[in-house]
Amino acid sequence: MRSKSPGARHHRLIYLLSVAQRRLQRWMAAQPQNEVTPAQAGLLFILGKQDGVLMGEAGAALDMGPGGISGLVDRSAAAKLVERRADREDGRAWRVWLTPKGRNVLAQAKTDAAAVNAALTEGFTSAEIEIVARWLTSIQDKFPRDTARYPEE
Repeated sequence: MRSKSPGARHHRLIYLLSVAQRRLQRWMAAQPQNEVTPAQAGLLFILGKQDGVLMGEAGAALDMGPGGISGLVDRSAAAKLVERRADREDGRAWRVWLTPKGRNVLAQAKTDAAAVNAALTEGFTSAEIEIVARWLTSIQDKFPRDTARYPEE
């Protein structure tokens, strides 16, 4: 919706958000030091906070459905970053664990993320970044994941 006020400006937020996300993802994937995709780095960050999470918990944290997280874990396991183990209490459930290689790659991913975050915030005050972070977070509340409409990635 456009505001009718004379000073209002149409910012094309959907377009700007979409282009920014694509450019950042492509830039990050093209960095020669990156051993992992942004999605794999996200999985490693989750496991760095709590190793051995259920696949469903990891998927929820990454806003992915069962098919998406399963594929991500498969690719990460093939790269020897994680391993999947059956849950001890529920044989139908799987937990994901960091491997030694995954721990090393996680350390590099943290360094890389800090550099990217520094570049993203350069030229903005802390107060401005707080507003941007609040706005981006609010999108998740305003547009929740509808698993009935989008069951798989």
